[in-house]
This record gives sequence, structure tokens and C-alpha cells, in this order.
Amino acid sequence: MAPIPICPLMSAGNQHTVVCSQERCAWYMNGSKTCALYVMAHKAIMDIKAKQSEKK
Repeated sequence: MAPIPICPLMSAGNQHTVVCSQERCAWYMNGSKTCALYVMAHKAIMDIKAKQSEKK
């Protein structure tokens, strides 16, 4: 069973999480079935990890 996709933008600052509206959302990428905000955040985290590894 696939996890229920949560909208990071609409859920921020709320007590309750908001379910992703997928195709009805401008941030949803149909080709990868993923939120663009999630992709950008994941890339940023990976870049930070790579920079930290270079310094060691």
C-alpha cells in the first residue's frame, strides 16, 4: 500500500496535515508523481551532504 502523499506547503504551520491534491496542484509533477517542493528539498539536502563530505 502506497503512503498517502502529504502537501508540505499546505501542511506547514497547521496542526493537521493536508493531503496532496496531485494533478490539481501547480507544484505537482505528473511525470514523476511527486511534489516539486519535495524534489527541491531533497536535492538541497543531498547537496549539503556532499559539501559536508568534501570538507572531511
